[in-house]
Amino acid sequence: MPVLGLDTSNYTTSVALFDGETGVNLGRLLEVRPGELGLRQSDALFQHVKRLPGLLEGLMREEQDIQAVGASTRPRAVEGSYMPCFLAGESQGRGIAAALKVPFYAHSHQQGHLTAAAWSAGRLDLLDAPFLAWHLSGGTTELLLVRPDGTSVTAEIIGGTSDLSAGQLIDRTGVLLGLQFPAGKAMDGLYAQADVCYEPNVKLKDLTFSLSGMENQVKALVREGEKPGNIARFAIDAISSVVWRATQEAQRRYPGLPVLCSGGVVSNSQLRVGLTDICGAIVAHPQYSSDNAMGTAILTWRALKAGEQS
Repeated sequence: MPVLGLDTSNYTTSVALFDGETGVNLGRLLEVRPGELGLRQSDALFQHVKRLPGLLEGLMREEQDIQAVGASTRPRAVEGSYMPCFLAGESQGRGIAAALKVPFYAHSHQQGHLTAAAWSAGRLDLLDAPFLAWHLSGGTTELLLVRPDGTSVTAEIIGGTSDLSAGQLIDRTGVLLGLQFPAGKAMDGLYAQADVCYEPNVKLKDLTFSLSGMENQVKALVREGEKPGNIARFAIDAISSVVWRATQEAQRRYPGLPVLCSGGVVSNSQLRVGLTDICGAIVAHPQYSSDNAMGTAILTWRALKAGEQS
């Protein structure tokens, strides 16, 4: 019973197939000009529209008896959540479903992230009971209380950043150091070159914290001519330490609930080590931490299997 999933986030075009057991995801980062910190929504939408046909051709090299199509249609599953780039995946998904005469299912980008993370960790069972979760990405740094909602989940924000996201701090630091956006992978490599540990202090209050002050300190280190590796370590340590502390505090407040970590920032090796070794969290496989359509495909399969109306 294979199904097709599509996800067109602000920085990745993704398509996936899932048959209830195995799945394959194809994705491609959008192009950002050197020195720039992102894309306008109109530019992102244009790139998605251009790239989806090629990715779909690559995914469907062999004939597939597609039984349903799903797409991420908004950032979060709350009223008013909207981002134009998701129109690319939604419109093509609805068109494919109509042509094949199969159901179409709409999901949120965040629901897809959480589902892909659980699946990649071999823990789809998490979706059937309450759990805690991090969504750590370029645009989102949210600590969530997640509950089952039919074949999907709902997420309540209980903590996270009050301003700059973790991914923004990493990417802005990287661009200041001359790295290509998005800078997560290159920053991870620079971390290993550090020879100074600054031990940044990010204040945590009621599971909430601010990272804008850390950006100001990064800029100061750049002006002072500090080594790129030490600056990269400062930014990553600032994020890691406060995320670890917030996780431990949430575990005290919600005893017994597992913690699932998703989002592109979770690919960072330093952050992953602390989340697993210090906090005992369940961490997505790096391939499924970043934006992908696998979670959307899995949610579509679960909805189809349960006979939900599209």
